[in-house]
Amino acid sequence: MTSFMGKVLRVDLGAGTAESVEIPAQIYEAVLAGKGLEAWYLYNHIPAGADPLGPENILAFAAGALCGTGAFLTGRWSAACKSPLTGGWGDANCGGLFAPAIKQCGYDAIFISGIAEKPVYLFCDGKTAELHDASPYWGLDATEAEKALHRELDGVCRKKPCVACIGPAGEKLSLISGVCNEGGRIAARSGVGAVMGSKKLKAVVLAGARPLPCHDPDRVKALSRELGHKLLKMTLPTGLGVFIGAGGAMMGHLPNIPLDGAMTAYMFREWGTQANTSLAITSGDGPIRNWGGTPRDVRLMEAVYNPEHINRIETAKYHCYSCPLGCGGRLNIRGRKHVSFDETHKPEYETIEAFGPLLMNWSLDSIFQLNELLNRAGMDTISAGNTVAWAIECFDHGILTPAQTDGLYLTWGNTEAILKLVEKMIAREGFGDALADGVKRASERFGGKEYAMHIGGQEPGMHDARNDPQLGIHFVAEPAPGKHTVGMNIEYGAMSLCDICSWAPPARLHAKEKDFEDTEEMALISKANACYTMLVDGAGGCYYGQMMGVHTWKLVDWLNAAEGWDYDGDHYMEIGERIQTLRQLFNVKQGVDPRSFKLPKRMLGEPPLPHGPLKGVTLEQHRAQVSSHWRAFGWDDKTGVPLPETVKRLGIDKLTEAEP
Repeated sequence: MTSFMGKVLRVDLGAGTAESVEIPAQIYEAVLAGKGLEAWYLYNHIPAGADPLGPENILAFAAGALCGTGAFLTGRWSAACKSPLTGGWGDANCGGLFAPAIKQCGYDAIFISGIAEKPVYLFCDGKTAELHDASPYWGLDATEAEKALHRELDGVCRKKPCVACIGPAGEKLSLISGVCNEGGRIAARSGVGAVMGSKKLKAVVLAGARPLPCHDPDRVKALSRELGHKLLKMTLPTGLGVFIGAGGAMMGHLPNIPLDGAMTAYMFREWGTQANTSLAITSGDGPIRNWGGTPRDVRLMEAVYNPEHINRIETAKYHCYSCPLGCGGRLNIRGRKHVSFDETHKPEYETIEAFGPLLMNWSLDSIFQLNELLNRAGMDTISAGNTVAWAIECFDHGILTPAQTDGLYLTWGNTEAILKLVEKMIAREGFGDALADGVKRASERFGGKEYAMHIGGQEPGMHDARNDPQLGIHFVAEPAPGKHTVGMNIEYGAMSLCDICSWAPPARLHAKEKDFEDTEEMALISKANACYTMLVDGAGGCYYGQMMGVHTWKLVDWLNAAEGWDYDGDHYMEIGERIQTLRQLFNVKQGVDPRSFKLPKRMLGEPPLPHGPLKGVTLEQHRAQVSSHWRAFGWDDKTGVPLPETVKRLGIDKLTEAEP
């Protein structure tokens, strides 16, 4: 027995059919589940040149291999497809309870093709899979649609169903829309919501109750207890959040220091991801003024966005499935300025940074409103914030005028204008319609391409490669470009990958200048980061578990216990390498040239910033570092195309012959 269900659900919306398909065991051994299973299936089944918003594109929902085994921090699910933003591989990741719900229906993944004649939702309870009329829910925001579906189905199903759905942004085919669950928690990136909307699929509703398998549940639970006991010992005095900004200012000038990754658990448990905001603003990690500013431009803004302010209005914490941290929370925002809602999810760091320092916006209350608006709409806050920043800078330089912006004066920090513009983007109304597909397409229409911060069509996450060159490699070498969760120097220093992987260099104290050099060591670090992240995604693991390091969050041990295997870290890192190579091959098959993914000049430090912790920094060897990264993966170092011998070494040629 392993932890895999051994089957997937294949749905054709055009034909109105759903069938259960068995997956060969060698596929799971090669790519696990989650993103790995998605990469194998989509590479094989989406034809070259498929229209991302057409019937041939496939929208996938997959749970990770460890989901439901009792392993802590393994409750993530992913959505994947051909991205309408980039034309290549697209995926998005989310937590909540939807991942185990996929497996409780008897499947490791759901693959959906075709286009329905009218709005539908997919209902599956482990016994049947059916398409139902979704017309009553079409037009509702993601939160209200989920509530309405619960009102209809909660008393009918054997158990309370889990719902993943789109909001108005996905329905209106916004290319920066995502898929929501748990009242607006969103798998946001790559335009997965637009693909779901193009299929006229409002929701996927799962109500299965099957037991979830595991080879050695006692060993898995023992490892989780070990982690739980370690986390319980990690306590610090309350109120330390007020000092985070000062810590960030110090970090901006210190050398790279390997950290105990387990200490990140305290930060996420106490404050959630917004703990990073004050650090990022002062250290140079967080972009300011559309990636062209420095901490001097937002002096003391870190105090406005200090996580202690958010904790004071938190009414309840919540946890994803199998998570002991509980980084999420609900906030009471009733009666605050700019706010029309009573409550919202605790905003993530990416949201705060994208609509705070990036726009020179000093209003924390407006972040709460924007967070709820965009979560209900199902629109990616990272892409939306970058797009609004472009519009403001274009307005500042006279490229856009009030006549074009529907009379909005898009000046830096104009909170009212920012709120109105986002509402227009969600509704695809007036000027907002042009921005609802992201910054690349907006700049192609109006000009101002030099202010459009995107990589291959996707807007970057809120971390600056001039502060962390390793991040810059992944921004462009990642098959889904612009992702901030694939690898960073600070992350590598916390994970101790060298202790499970024979070829991963040790993390050590070093001057930051070393990270800007094109060396074999840097290439192996970037490869190790990517391979381990793909392994984590195949297992359904959480990024914050990953950050704790291999001695605290023992992924290899969990996988061996859950699957009945006895593999070492090198074997598992090869699984990650295989997943990443499959995703790169998907791009090549779809005609995406890996060389077309480039950092904008501003993000390269051209021209360099005049002051602050990133003063004078230019990523002079960035392209050479990317080539070295490709070479370390066994891909052509000039084109980024995986070499035939690499495809053969990883057994991918045989995997493509294993049809389900």
